[in-house]
Amino acid sequence: MSNVPDDARPRRSGRLLTVWTPEDKAFWAHEGRAIANVNLWISVPALFLAFAVWQMWSVVAVNLPNLGFRYTENQLFWLAALPALSGATLRIFYSFMVPVFGGRRWTALTTASLLLPTIGVGLAVQDPSTPYSTMLMLALLCGLGGGNFSSSMSNISFFFPKERKGSALGLNAGLGNLGVSSVQFLAPLVITMGILGPWAGDPQVAQLSGAHGGPVEVWAQNAAFIWAPFIIIVAMLAWVGMHDIADAKASFREQAVIFQRKHNWIMCFLYLGTFGSFIGFSAGFPLLIKYLYPDIRPLQYAWLGPLVGAMARPFGGWLSDRLGGAKVTFWTFFWMILGVFGVMAALPGAESAGSFLGFLLAFLFLFFLTGIGNGSTFAMIPVIFNTLAQRRHGAGALAQAESEGAKESAAVLGFSGAMGAYGGFFIPKSFGTSFDLTGTPHAALVFFVVFYAVSIAVTWWYYSRRRAEIPC
Repeated sequence: MSNVPDDARPRRSGRLLTVWTPEDKAFWAHEGRAIANVNLWISVPALFLAFAVWQMWSVVAVNLPNLGFRYTENQLFWLAALPALSGATLRIFYSFMVPVFGGRRWTALTTASLLLPTIGVGLAVQDPSTPYSTMLMLALLCGLGGGNFSSSMSNISFFFPKERKGSALGLNAGLGNLGVSSVQFLAPLVITMGILGPWAGDPQVAQLSGAHGGPVEVWAQNAAFIWAPFIIIVAMLAWVGMHDIADAKASFREQAVIFQRKHNWIMCFLYLGTFGSFIGFSAGFPLLIKYLYPDIRPLQYAWLGPLVGAMARPFGGWLSDRLGGAKVTFWTFFWMILGVFGVMAALPGAESAGSFLGFLLAFLFLFFLTGIGNGSTFAMIPVIFNTLAQRRHGAGALAQAESEGAKESAAVLGFSGAMGAYGGFFIPKSFGTSFDLTGTPHAALVFFVVFYAVSIAVTWWYYSRRRAEIPC
């Protein structure tokens, strides 16, 4: 540590912030807020693009049979599922990269890396003879977008004071999550037009089935290529406009202490219930519509759920800053149970065709709640780990406790994001297994009810009851 007082040290060296004290109200009002907001508003489009690339295969895989690709249903399922697996796994490593490399450098690098799957997919879908192994590799590379979330949230957590972290993280993640609904909404539109010009390749002839079937000219590569220019622009913005924080530097070994923290694993479990539900429902929602209500066109409605969930996330962070994250999380899981019961009540059965309107509204309610829960669980993490750091160091070492708490919070934000992302694979897989065994998604929905009930109990015991271990 330097012996030079903070007010006598230079606050910046190029894009490096050598002094960063957001808890100092004077510093925050005079200089900190503006810098933090610049970094937030560059981070948001970077994360938006990451989610769009991550979920690209949810649209691309559906269109491949129409383009002449001879893949089985099981092969198409794996193409849609692999980005979730690789993205969740990459998040584990990305969780610790910002303190090692710096937020500006890492954001620019990881955003630019999205060009690999984007260009690769755009080229591959133009040739029906593309080997399946190549498609699998490209699906895995789309996981680069999924990995970016953990480092993005970790980075933004360093810039804001405790009372604003929930709102800032909610905005970053919520607006970033819009990439999921955007790719599902935009891709079916852009593939019908040669909007990118001749450099993007010639159109293909797709054979559509159904009442309006027949050959139609499409530019399937546009679903991928449309994102490339935006990726280049945002990567450059991140490099020239964002900042690195000197005090946020830490080695992997220093951050790995979170694996010894009980509350890291508890928050991973709770985040699996909130974000895992959001990304898992996003992947499974269109397939559920297709199998349960065959007369409904899934892509007309599939994007609504992720949109509602993404828009609700900033509100969940804002609400948690005012009411407490644990209280919001507790009631979110309670209402999620009721939402699942609503879905079950609308399902078609042996004696009923079910209600698609009821099913849609119940699922949109669930998506809304996952957004609220995503914001509230991430608002809890900085409070929990700052509290633990202060208890370890006492009032006499407040600065050390704040620095340690911020670093551990950032690592836990990233790592819990990694664990939650596995819901993107396991939830649709649960629906598929339930269909195989029982012919309905009922068994999977019952399992979700049990999981949410356990989450209520865990939240109440550790965080929201009167004498909780860490009230927050």
